[in-house]
Amino acid sequence: MVTVQVDKLIAFVAEVFERASSTKEEANRIATYLTTANLTGHDSHGVIRVPVYIRWRNNGMIIPNQIIEIPVDTPSLAVVDGRFGYGQTVGPQAVKLGIEKCKAAGLSAIATKNSGHIGRIGDWAEMAAAEGLVSIHFVTAAGSVLVAPYGGVERRLSTAPYCVGIPRAGGPPVVLDFATSVVAEGKVLVASRGGKKLPEGALIAPNGDLSQDPFLLYGPNVDGTRDHSKGQGAIRAFGDHKGSGLALICELLGGALTGNGATKHGRPFANGMFSIYIDPKKIDPANFFDGEVARYVEFFKSAKPAAGVDAVMIPGDNEAKTRADRTANGVPLPDETWAAIVQTARDVGVSEEAVKHATS
Repeated sequence: MVTVQVDKLIAFVAEVFERASSTKEEANRIATYLTTANLTGHDSHGVIRVPVYIRWRNNGMIIPNQIIEIPVDTPSLAVVDGRFGYGQTVGPQAVKLGIEKCKAAGLSAIATKNSGHIGRIGDWAEMAAAEGLVSIHFVTAAGSVLVAPYGGVERRLSTAPYCVGIPRAGGPPVVLDFATSVVAEGKVLVASRGGKKLPEGALIAPNGDLSQDPFLLYGPNVDGTRDHSKGQGAIRAFGDHKGSGLALICELLGGALTGNGATKHGRPFANGMFSIYIDPKKIDPANFFDGEVARYVEFFKSAKPAAGVDAVMIPGDNEAKTRADRTANGVPLPDETWAAIVQTARDVGVSEEAVKHATS
């Protein structure tokens, strides 16, 4: 493992993207969001994505420095076209628009389409919660056909993330953020590069056998690259028919309704996201909400822990603990993950001195 201090990791990753044609502002933004994913323990959406993003940029699948277009704009609803910009550029613009409309009307919805990989969806829920707003997000990763529906062995779904953020007075928000597959594709990527192993049965082979071998998804590790189109297996939907059904809803709302398109083979990668924003102050002028959230969270967490469990947690607790630890002690990265990032940095012209400084 390699451990990189947070500030140095952000600076190093930012230099990679700046040398790959992003403005300094965009490069810093991408680096900060990717590193934040690592800080919260979501390594699948962290700096492991650097080689993938740069490969997509080189192939024309992502366009640096994009400004969103808004083809539909009403007081409470907007459609945001990301024009295949980096998700860390498209996402903040789309969420900011949703927040502004929600504060004016009490309720808003934003349909985002044609975004590059939009990162950890929890970032957008946290952004809304910081403004006192509840948010709900349905996401598709069109062009990324990875997941077998319940009862099937063939890929038909993206990992189709779902996220809800609920603000808490005087405390961090409740943020439920998960892929509707047993694991996100990024976690398969992490496992393939020497990171945490996949759970037993996370993947399914064409013959129906269950597996935890990441190369079932990517195919043989010939030259070090990871291309899920080369693999024969699929990730499984979580929760049997329930997770599979929720994934379908994410595809239809995040993909079909937004205009992004639900996932299918043979199309460029693009995240679509349908987001709903609610202002508790407008729906609850008596402010029952804050007190009831506090009461119920305390009641929820007061349950006696099961054997082997230290404490009952709510969504976001584990992320907060990991963030505190990694902020203080640095971000651990498997050797193979760091080697892939360093090679990408060298490819775009980052100096050897900068490479050495990142881990010094």
